Amino acid sequence: MMLPLILYDILSKLPGNNWSPNTAKPRFALSYKDLPFVTVWVEYSDIHSTMKAIGAKPNKRPDGSDVYTVPVLSDPNTGSLISDSLEIASYLEKTYPEKPIFPNNSEPLIRAFDSAYMGLIFPAMKFIAIRCAEVLSPASAKFFIRVRSADFPPEIPWDELSPEGPKRDADWELLEKGYNTAYKWYQKSDGKWIMGETFSYADIIVACWLLMLKRILKDDEWARISSWNGGKWAQVLADVEKECKLT
Repeated sequence: MMLPLILYDILSKLPGNNWSPNTAKPRFALSYKDLPFVTVWVEYSDIHSTMKAIGAKPNKRPDGSDVYTVPVLSDPNTGSLISDSLEIASYLEKTYPEKPIFPNNSEPLIRAFDSAYMGLIFPAMKFIAIRCAEVLSPASAKFFIRVRSADFPPEIPWDELSPEGPKRDADWELLEKGYNTAYKWYQKSDGKWIMGETFSYADIIVACWLLMLKRILKDDEWARISSWNGGKWAQVLADVEKECKLT
């Protein structure tokens, strides 16, 4: 009998907890592949100590120091412990090949797609990061702000990253510009998925970032995104959630 896999995810103040796009990706992949799993919820401020304690592989900061992140997936059926959403997807595909998420040997191209899609969203990340901090517990929010502040120019205080007004408007313009580009990608497809009629991990990547935006943004802000490109993005999220049996 197969033992449930264990997914380490980030605790939040939101109903159901889940909000992080990177931890959502293995959640969607596991559900799509019909693999049993349980979730261990970790405070953002406890990720380093918890992942180090279980022996997860750290990433490297630019200064060479170790940084522990989630998602991490533990598979008691094989004894494997995998860090990073893309590496988890690759592991799941090799170990449990039924219902492929990298069909037609598409993993190299989808890895490139992952970077390209992130490049569309990153220009608006200041505003998104502010909303992320708001869904965390006070201790985790404080830690998140300290860690994520390093991603932005050090001379800009956190509360001045994307204040309401011209700076916030500019971030919205950048985000809409990114999704306009993604919409053009979909227009090149002859089906509802990135690969036409073939579902893949590329669709999971798109959906999980949309899920984050839906979860962390105010209702009127998500409604704004839902109105872009003829309602494309709310539909993509709904389609992928249905395909992965998460609705």
